[in-house]
Amino acid sequence: MDQEAPTTGLLGSARLGREGASEPPGRSWPQAAGAGSESRPAPAAASAPHWPTYAALDLGTNNCRLLVARPTGSAFRVVDAFSRIIRLGEGVSLTGRIGDAAIARAVDALAVCRDKMRARGVSRARLIATEACRAAENGADFQARISEVVGLDLEIVDQRTEAELAATGCTPLMDPDARGAILFDIGGGSSELVRLSRSEAAGRGPPRPVIQGWVSLPLGVVTLAERFGGVAVDRPTFDAMVTHVGQALTDFVRTHGGDLGGLHLLGTSGTVTTIAGVHLDLPRYDRRRVDGCWLRGHEITAVIDRLMAMGYEQRVANPCIGAERADLVLAGCAILEAIRRAFPCPRLRVADRGLREGMLVKMMRADGVWERG
Repeated sequence: MDQEAPTTGLLGSARLGREGASEPPGRSWPQAAGAGSESRPAPAAASAPHWPTYAALDLGTNNCRLLVARPTGSAFRVVDAFSRIIRLGEGVSLTGRIGDAAIARAVDALAVCRDKMRARGVSRARLIATEACRAAENGADFQARISEVVGLDLEIVDQRTEAELAATGCTPLMDPDARGAILFDIGGGSSELVRLSRSEAAGRGPPRPVIQGWVSLPLGVVTLAERFGGVAVDRPTFDAMVTHVGQALTDFVRTHGGDLGGLHLLGTSGTVTTIAGVHLDLPRYDRRRVDGCWLRGHEITAVIDRLMAMGYEQRVANPCIGAERADLVLAGCAILEAIRRAFPCPRLRVADRGLREGMLVKMMRADGVWERG
């Protein structure tokens, strides 16, 4: 199992007030779709004063995401958040290196995150980097650059840790009446799948995941789009992507694909949240309606067919896709389709949560937050 440790790189000169594409703070966790408001900051009294303010940062192949939270009751409340698509892994599958432009985008986004953490008084944090830094030959150099320039110490986590964090963050969305779930996280540079049994109660805190098996595939929306194309995707290209991913799933399916009765799919990624938003015909993306919503197989198929019929500019114009995802969404749909064929469960629950929530839960649990009230 992975170990939590306070991040020590929150020192240095703070530049407060930086603007970014922030997510609305103020939501309680865990919650299902529609179970609360994200439109206003949490009040200062949302947590006991003796607990630290926590932060979790996930620097992925495609996105840079931050959550700042404080314990409350048997969960936590988000007091600040940030998300920006930076495409750190752009070109890594072709060159083996993180490029200078991607590094510059990461430095800028991470500076915003640092300033937010300082402004919120964060004293307990975990800051992770995933597949792009694992795969790139200059991943360690990038890590050192961020420490020197931004003052943040990134932890490059392995695939097992990534799978465990995703499971910890998403387990509260498992159907309590189900026998288990196939959790998947479609990332930019890798995709993790986890077979989960019915979750275990964990006292006053969130439920603990029960992991039967996991796999990490070196395939994500960025790497797949770079290999097969993402701007113009016809049906033969889409089918080729599905076949390619399906072949990579063979061993995991052989071991964990049997006896799916009573199981459902549980998906966390920009792909599944985008599909949910398109299915719901949202005029703009709304996490409250997406996180925790259920999709049936025919509904997913209808959205994929709809996206396949769109041209690139039409995908750009869709409020739940936009220019930043328009060339990646069909690669994500291909990964999802391969997973659906490998694990033909009738229902999929959509999770707009994952690694960051998993990190927060693990840090708070290690500190005994819920055990001691």
